[in-house]
Amino acid sequence: MARRNDHTREELRELALEAAEHIVQTQGVEALSTRKVATAIGYSVGSLYSVFSNLDDLCWQLNTRTLTELLEELERQQAEEPKACLHAYGLIYLQFAQRHPERWRLLFEHRSPEGKQMPDALETQIATLFSYVDRCLATLFPAWSANELALRARTVWSGVHGIAQLQLGDKLFLQEPEGATQMLALLIDGLLKGWQQEGECHA
Repeated sequence: MARRNDHTREELRELALEAAEHIVQTQGVEALSTRKVATAIGYSVGSLYSVFSNLDDLCWQLNTRTLTELLEELERQQAEEPKACLHAYGLIYLQFAQRHPERWRLLFEHRSPEGKQMPDALETQIATLFSYVDRCLATLFPAWSANELALRARTVWSGVHGIAQLQLGDKLFLQEPEGATQMLALLIDGLLKGWQQEGECHA
């Protein structure tokens, strides 16, 4: 392994994010600190602050890294039929949360101090996340406006997110090992059926 001062700024950033990710995954979100990250990679906290402005910045960059991984998995989904895509996207989301529970927690629980906004890069990634659902719904319901699509896409995501969160907390209170997957199918099928019937009534 290279000596400390042999690392470029970008290499140091990558080392720190890998260490932070490991700390979060193995010790939990609450255990993350700049001191622990610096110790893990053999640098001083001051050196770490040459790459990240503070712990908040490190968390945002770690969340960007997590979303990049999730978006790559969604991008690899090949189903062409929009309903099948929605089911596949939901399953990918549930499985990702199961595999990376602490990183997933950090993604949704991290809050910046008052007055500081989410980085633009992360906002773009979140918009991309919703765009996968938007495209499926736009194919199924071409008469919907952009605002309607945005509202319905977030309705789908909120339901899937709720199932994932309850599953991680072991609060689904179901005996079936595939209970979360069954709930996901019921949720998506029920929403789509209801919206289709709604459209027929307005036709």
